[in-house]
Amino acid sequence: MKFKSKKNKLESSFSAAVCIVSGGIDSLCTSAYLKKQKFDLYIITFSYGQRSNLEIEYAKKFAKYLDSKQHKIVDISFMKDIYGETNVLTDNKQKIPKNFEYNIIAPIRNAIFITIATAWAMNIGAKIIAYGAHTGDNNYPDCRPEFTKSISKTLNLGDIDGISSGLRKKISIWSPAIDGLDKSKIIRIGYEILGDKIFETWSCYSNGIDTKDGKKIHCGICESCINRRRAFKKVSIDDKTEYANQ
Repeated sequence: MKFKSKKNKLESSFSAAVCIVSGGIDSLCTSAYLKKQKFDLYIITFSYGQRSNLEIEYAKKFAKYLDSKQHKIVDISFMKDIYGETNVLTDNKQKIPKNFEYNIIAPIRNAIFITIATAWAMNIGAKIIAYGAHTGDNNYPDCRPEFTKSISKTLNLGDIDGISSGLRKKISIWSPAIDGLDKSKIIRIGYEILGDKIFETWSCYSNGIDTKDGKKIHCGICESCINRRRAFKKVSIDDKTEYANQ
């Protein structure tokens, strides 16, 4: 199975790709695919005040595993104060829901991530910025293809003079959702490339449940854990992720 990428023509002749990686399964499968296509990876991870900051450690591990040329961890933890009580991902006082509720959405989070990633891409001459949004993320406005296309156009306009003069390269923002892929298809692709390494990703909205032997494992009952489990089941892959609640 391959990403078709007809609309954005992902070609390895572009050489460099900036991948927004959280440590979760979607973004890491997306990055693994680009690596397989012979792109040079430049991975960027954001510390935005998320309660699940454990995901950053997983991003570090996979940046090394995927032989990323660089891995930037950008501290924008001030966003937690800006967000206030708007979402459960940064507000520790709120209960994490088992099913989708609008308080899971961190307002324009991807817009912020993509804008910063684009600034880096323009600095290093990368023409692709990738993030792991898929068709199952349709509840999230900044994961939808129409958003991705719109912000791509806007950010190119933001340095159109540099692009026109040849000082900058026109960028293309890409996600699996652009090619109509859902979470299960991303997982299938990732599993074909990574094998059991795929189970070392971190999806849980919590910061992990402590086991008796001192390990942190997925809670198994938040919306993200449930979506992860469903996606593995849909493609008939034995899910070896450790969950506190089976």
